[in-house]
Amino acid sequence: MPKPALFVYGTLHPDRAPREIAEEVKRMVRIGEGTIRGHLDHTADYPAVRIGPGLTQSILGTVFEIPDDPAFLARLDAYEDFRPDDPANSLFVRKLIEVTLNDGNRRTCWIYVYNRPAIAAGAC
Repeated sequence: MPKPALFVYGTLHPDRAPREIAEEVKRMVRIGEGTIRGHLDHTADYPAVRIGPGLTQSILGTVFEIPDDPAFLARLDAYEDFRPDDPANSLFVRKLIEVTLNDGNRRTCWIYVYNRPAIAAGAC
């Protein structure tokens, strides 16, 4: 069984991570590029993916193997404002999604999904 992985499309990427999470995400190991289906919004500060029925935009991201550290995802959850005990009030929620890698293989990965209404056009 493959190690847990994370699909990254924004600020969790080691090359773009802000200071408060940079050291953490540098611990991830790059697997490769991949795509998912959804919709990518842009807030003033960060990209925000939504997934669900009818959302069919192809979103490019990078898949990373995550460290074998039980606290690793908890630290990412805190950065993304995902509260597992209160998902309705979380800014992002962490979900499993199937990613199609560029080599055609599929991989189940964690992803942080935007947990607010769609951003109005022109709000970016």
